[in-house]
Amino acid sequence: MELKRVVVTGLGALTPIGNDAKTAWENAVNGVSGAGPITHFDASKFKTQFACEVKGFNPADHFDRKKARTLDLYAMYALVAADEAINDAKLENENVDKNRVGVIFAAGIGGLHTFEEEAGYFALHGEEQGPKYNPFFIPKMIADIAAGHISIEHSFRGPNFGTVSACASSNNALVDAFNLIRLGMADAIVAGGAEAAVFPAGVGGFNSMKALSTRNDDPASASRPFSGSRDGFVIGEGAAALVLEELEHAKARGAHIYAEVAGGGMSADAYHITATHPEGLGAKLVMENALKDAGMKPEDIDYINLHGTSTPVGDISEAKAIKEVFGDHAYKVSLSSTKSMTGHLLGAAGAIEALFSVKAITDGIVPPTINHVEGDNDPEVDYDLDFTFNKAKKREINAVLSNTFGFGGHNAAIIFKKYKE
Repeated sequence: MELKRVVVTGLGALTPIGNDAKTAWENAVNGVSGAGPITHFDASKFKTQFACEVKGFNPADHFDRKKARTLDLYAMYALVAADEAINDAKLENENVDKNRVGVIFAAGIGGLHTFEEEAGYFALHGEEQGPKYNPFFIPKMIADIAAGHISIEHSFRGPNFGTVSACASSNNALVDAFNLIRLGMADAIVAGGAEAAVFPAGVGGFNSMKALSTRNDDPASASRPFSGSRDGFVIGEGAAALVLEELEHAKARGAHIYAEVAGGGMSADAYHITATHPEGLGAKLVMENALKDAGMKPEDIDYINLHGTSTPVGDISEAKAIKEVFGDHAYKVSLSSTKSMTGHLLGAAGAIEALFSVKAITDGIVPPTINHVEGDNDPEVDYDLDFTFNKAKKREINAVLSNTFGFGGHNAAIIFKKYKE
């Protein structure tokens, strides 16, 4: 069976550094930090009092009151990002068979705020009132519901589900979409991820694990991947969506093609529930699997969008894995962690980083890893690697590898390449 070629025809984003794909990319290139004091709740008693929140988002601008009552914030973010990608791809304005358009949308956690509200209300009032729950509690909370809402909104009746693999979730969504399309099971799929966990349970839970930065005096510089003084990740929120489409289908309707999906890989660390393998064994395997699937050699990759969360252990293991996989070419490939600007969007991280990877190809720009101060080095990090510290770099980019690694040892990587006839 000959596998079909898959291309990217639509982009959409709602992020801490921009409420659409164009703005988010421009701010990433310019090294804008999305971090600031938490506004979603009073965080004054928390160890971490800042986050990378979406700014200026008003649900009333997008949903009527009746619809908004049925949606957790993460699903709202998903719908807005997906709408942009669908409009960008002109899927609604063309003669497409909606029975063959799918939606695969990820969340690492899902409707955490809804769960927190409902469980908190029951804890306060359950004994006197009995089990009174909002009828929308379950359908607002579950991690697959964003995919359902997008399909309902646009009457897309193709493959429809959510992927949950912690911080690898939306890369898994993209790889699944890629595989279904190239196997001929769909013509196009809206794929991506959304997350909205900047609430007490999310921040408090990650604080208890000592996973978050506590640099409350300077939030903007707190996410500093591969720097010696990094002290944890900055939690982020938002969504991103990409329309993946079978090449001939896209060409037949005159769709704009941003890039081609070359391959995807998956693996497991099989090591620890939260920590990455110290030698990066799972990270090494997932990159090798992605390259093999794409039929590419390490030397074919020009840029790697790193998982790079700014945690003490995770950054080191990823850098080790890259040197193992890429050998001498590791010193020629451009590297950067855009989480230094967006923070860590958890289940949505892979989607926004895939969008940045595609834009890096189309614009010939490597976005920076911000917040590195000269001399702020970790003795276990090889600074001969090109981390693109602090300033974006122009270069021709023919292929990009984007990494994601999640709690549970879940790893997913995807490769995009410049589209050529």
